[in-house]
Amino acid sequence: MTTTTPYQTAAPVRTLSVTSFVIGLSSIVFGWTLVAPVAGLVLGILALKREPLGRTFAIWGIVLNAVMLAGAAIGIAFAVVGLGVGLMALPFAWL
Repeated sequence: MTTTTPYQTAAPVRTLSVTSFVIGLSSIVFGWTLVAPVAGLVLGILALKREPLGRTFAIWGIVLNAVMLAGAAIGIAFAVVGLGVGLMALPFAWL
């Protein structure tokens, strides 16, 4: 004979933290560099405050999304420097 409880306990909610982690992982796999990591970073920060049981997923989500944003910032910085060097060399192109 099995015993059943008159009520069922709900699983802990970890929606924000898992979503942040999945967006961070997807950003690395698919190369998303700007909008998705910002959204994942915001969700991870919100998850730290609202979901204490999803802390590990939230921290990993924050780290992964921050790495992608840092990579995008470095890439943009290289592009701006390259454009500046190219424009500075433009007057000497005909010599």
